[in-house]
Amino acid sequence: MLLNPYGEDAVNLAADLANRRPESAVELADRCRAAGLTLERRVTADDLSRSQAALNAWERIVDAAGEQERADLLNRMLAEAAAYPRLTSHPGTGWHLHYRDAEQPLGSVLFTLFAVGTALHLAGRGMHRLRRCEVIECGRAFADTSRTGRQRYCSHRCANRDAVRRHRARTAVT
Repeated sequence: MLLNPYGEDAVNLAADLANRRPESAVELADRCRAAGLTLERRVTADDLSRSQAALNAWERIVDAAGEQERADLLNRMLAEAAAYPRLTSHPGTGWHLHYRDAEQPLGSVLFTLFAVGTALHLAGRGMHRLRRCEVIECGRAFADTSRTGRQRYCSHRCANRDAVRRHRARTAVT
């Protein structure tokens, strides 16, 4: 059952775009469509610039030193993105809520999507569930969507890499 499109999918899209920044408006549009976003208008260079600002703000939230700093940064982002919720329907999607004004350009939509999605993710799952990969040379941002809330790595690849590194360190000592 889809209750809210602003939760996990939005925060995962933010992480994906932050970890590999789109280099053009076309790439931004393609990646947003691939993530399931309905694009209501042509994507422009202004949208790319606004999405970069949204990603910069989002990464400051990822890197916040503690819960209060994270909440303060996210509240600033939410205040900038503030609009009243509205019911909308895109062809084939059915009725759902948007937390933004109608007919917004993609850059503004992403700013709001990242702010609201991150707020819902952290409030619903825990303020600690947004972080960077523990593999030092990786450092990718990710949203912890694990059942236990103790995800330490951005991917299975990084988890395996770190496990091999720890194993080799143990066997080298003995």
